[in-house]
Amino acid sequence: MTLQHWSDQVCQTLGIGLTPDLKQILDTARDVAHTVERPAAPVTAFLTGYAAALRGGSAEDVTAVTEEIERLVAGWQSTESNHDS
Repeated sequence: MTLQHWSDQVCQTLGIGLTPDLKQILDTARDVAHTVERPAAPVTAFLTGYAAALRGGSAEDVTAVTEEIERLVAGWQSTESNHDS
């Protein structure tokens, strides 16, 4: 079973009417895991989905929230780099 097939099945089972951008989701999870810490990735994925749902749940909402998380990660890198100096 492929990741896309799994994602499609989960969306169908949960009544989610959009096709998520799996690359964007995985890239963000990777960035969070490598920048913050590994357990932050699934927590952030959950919170991203929750926030997108609160905003309306469209594909655009998911993208907007994910982009906010990416900016947060970039800021976290800068913040953490400053703490290491």
